[in-house]
This record gives sequence, C-alpha cells and structure tokens, in this order.
Amino acid sequence: MAKSPDLSPAARLGRQARSSSARLAAVQALYSLDVGETDVETLVRAFMDGSLGGFAMVDTPDPDGIFEPTETRADLEPLEGELFCTLVRGAQAEMDRLDDVIRPTLSSEWPWERLEPVVRAVLRAGVYELLERPRTPPRVAIKEYVDIAAAFYTGAEKGLVNAVLDKVARSARPDAFGGGA
Repeated sequence: MAKSPDLSPAARLGRQARSSSARLAAVQALYSLDVGETDVETLVRAFMDGSLGGFAMVDTPDPDGIFEPTETRADLEPLEGELFCTLVRGAQAEMDRLDDVIRPTLSSEWPWERLEPVVRAVLRAGVYELLERPRTPPRVAIKEYVDIAAAFYTGAEKGLVNAVLDKVARSARPDAFGGGA
C-alpha cells in the first residue's frame, strides 16, 4: 500500500521552506548567468550538489546597540530541486520573452536600463513562475519574490518587484484575482 503524503503543518512548512530556498537559489543562478559567470548547466549542477548556495548572509544586530550589525552566515533549508531546475532552465531559455513581458510593465522611473542585475533576476524568475507554473498561486509567487527582493534591498526595489509581478499575474491569470471570463 502506498504511503499517503504527510500533510501536517510541519511537513507543509518544510515543503514551503524548500520551495523558498529553490526560488532564492534560482534568483542567484539567474544573476550569475546575467553577469556572465558561467553556463546554465554548470550552475544547476553546482547548486544541486551544494557547492553553491545553501546559505545566506544576514545582519545580526549588536545587542547593546553600540556597534554596527555584524554579518553572519545562516544556513538555508535544502532546496526543492525540481522547482529550482525548472525555474533556472526555463527562465534562461525564455529570457528574451520574459524581458519582453517585463519591459512594458515598468514605469518611467524604472526603465529597463536602470534595473540592477539582481532585480532583473528576481523579475525573470517571478514572471517565469507566474507564466509557466499554474499550480503556484499567483499571490504566493508574488510574495515569495517580493521577500527575496527585500532580502537584497531596503529601497523601492521591493515595491517595483511587487508592482511588476502583480501586473503580469493579473494579465496572465485573471481568474486568480476574480477577473475571469
């Protein structure tokens, strides 16, 4: 008899954490591809075998508030391999199409040329997931990528990511927002 999937709250949280790790790693890989560090298959292998990724640097505040925060290493949950591979390979293969979807959603304050490589990577991964992974609820995808942007930026980039992904999601998947036919 086949074992039924574990749908306990702890199991769901573990699965969500692995999906979040996969999305973050995908953004890191797409950034590396954008700045020309290596090819897609080399990056995929490096993330999957653990030689890249698996941790994040986080600011740890001084408990007395006297000194600047110190940067410490925080290990991440293992990534969900299927999601990671799909996002990286798919977004890389469809990069021109994704960029064509993203560009018209940008405001005059945020032209394509102004976007930093990390922002482009976040948007490409997010748009790819919204367009090509219909099982992911749009609001979940948007929140995940906004959280990733917030991990890298303290300025308006988080709002930019939210606005672009919301526009794409409402256009590509209107049923998820009550606007279906």
